[in-house]
Amino acid sequence: MDRVEKGGQPAEVSKALVIAHRGASGYEYENSRAAFRAARARGADGVELDVHAAADGALFVHHDEVVSGTHITRSNTAQVRALRLPNGESVPTLEDALAAIDPALEVFVEVKSLPERFDDHLLSVLAGGSHRGRCAVHGFDHRIVKRLGLARPALPRGVLLASYLLRPLDALADTGATMLWQEQSLIDAALVDSLHRAGYRIYAWTVNDPDDMRRLLALQVDGLCSNFPDVVRRAVDGAGE
Repeated sequence: MDRVEKGGQPAEVSKALVIAHRGASGYEYENSRAAFRAARARGADGVELDVHAAADGALFVHHDEVVSGTHITRSNTAQVRALRLPNGESVPTLEDALAAIDPALEVFVEVKSLPERFDDHLLSVLAGGSHRGRCAVHGFDHRIVKRLGLARPALPRGVLLASYLLRPLDALADTGATMLWQEQSLIDAALVDSLHRAGYRIYAWTVNDPDDMRRLLALQVDGLCSNFPDVVRRAVDGAGE
């Protein structure tokens, strides 16, 4: 099945992207520098990570808003930097994470919490450094996704879903997003086909079981986000053989 770009023009079908979920988190502690550094060697095309804004606007990479009993959003930079992950590392800032990720990889930033006054800082960090032009944002809070798109229309954007919407195209159109990040068990042929026909992409999360990988690849999803990017890489490279 050919992809259909905006405007109805067919696009060449390419291999699904292999996306390391919170880095190569099946092998190193999630959202750590070690996990990000390991991603490319494990076969990833890209890295997914999570961001919260601290009270002073610093952007920290961590899935949960609470680290060892400390709320990132209520703390300043020094307070969060003093915390330690289970592997002994400090909680990385977004700048730290980008520095640890191989510059050849794409970076998909899930924005967990971001007051509007810190939007410009996030956009500035993403626009600088060695990943310029290779960063995208997505999130469950579609208001943030829309807001960032209005400020930076060229920034690739996605919406996260953990439910099966009857009108998923509306969520994409409302935010200006081009990617749907869908919980993998809720992806079926009808959803993939409707998105591709409208020129959108669909990324599956979190895909750790090889049987699920094969099912989703047969549906021609555009990317699989996994704790085990090397396992996904083997599935992607072996698809169609």
